[in-house]
Amino acid sequence: MLKIRFKNNKYNAVWLVEPKVSIGRLITNDLVVDDADVADSHIEVLVEHEQLTLKNLVPEKPVKVNDEEVSSICTLKPDDVITLGAVELQVIDPKREPKEAVVEAGNVTQLRTPTPKTTGWALKANHTALANRVFPIKEMTIVGRATECDISLAAAHLSRRHAQLQVLDGLLYVKDLGSANGTFVNGKQVTEARVKRGDELRFDTLSFGVIGPTTDDLAKTTVRSPASKVPDATPIPKTKPIAKPRQSAHVAGDVKAAGQRSIHARPSQPREEDTPRHGRMGLALLVIIAVVVVAALYFTRR
Repeated sequence: MLKIRFKNNKYNAVWLVEPKVSIGRLITNDLVVDDADVADSHIEVLVEHEQLTLKNLVPEKPVKVNDEEVSSICTLKPDDVITLGAVELQVIDPKREPKEAVVEAGNVTQLRTPTPKTTGWALKANHTALANRVFPIKEMTIVGRATECDISLAAAHLSRRHAQLQVLDGLLYVKDLGSANGTFVNGKQVTEARVKRGDELRFDTLSFGVIGPTTDDLAKTTVRSPASKVPDATPIPKTKPIAKPRQSAHVAGDVKAAGQRSIHARPSQPREEDTPRHGRMGLALLVIIAVVVVAALYFTRR
């Protein structure tokens, strides 16, 4: 599959996918070119397998392909250079990209193609005009209206170089580059700030959701399990509570009356309160009544 990109920026490229790719100043285009001589929707690249056809939508503004003017249509092939206003675009075949960075390994010379490090960070557009596009973030990424920016967005109130995104030690930071309309994190205007996974990052009116790696620990909410509260993470064994010995009502009363005094253990002795005094008195009264009754009967018979 082929790509089209800015000639001076190899990392800001768009895949040429069927049925077509649109190019122009409006942010709704697949590839946005911010130049005064470029129309809102200037050209289309029609794609059928790997057969490419350039179609000029604004015949009064000719487009150049390899320095030859095209006012209607023409075919395209890899390495062709398209001049649109003051901007140059190039059709590339990633499989035929020139090799760089020579590495010596013994007597063998190996060619290695340098690739930008993947940081795991990206911006997902919230604006409907960008159709939820996702923009990967490199270790250093410039966002702005200028075509040479790593993320180029043709928004009227966006500065040419609006903000800088930088990944340091796996963490993402944003720095406003003196833009006219500001950079905002979760609705708060910032000059320089840390950005976390899930934050809303806004450049003027263009809003993005921040996608980040799961290793961004400070952005996560940790739920601690009960076992982790113990320093050695050893679960505490559950034990049944020991039943307290029951106390009789009179003993409990004695303890309460004692207050704060200490109670010393003494040999067990019977207490007055333990004797059934009321029972003895009742028995004696019954005996007296019986004697009186018997005596009364005796004297009555005589």
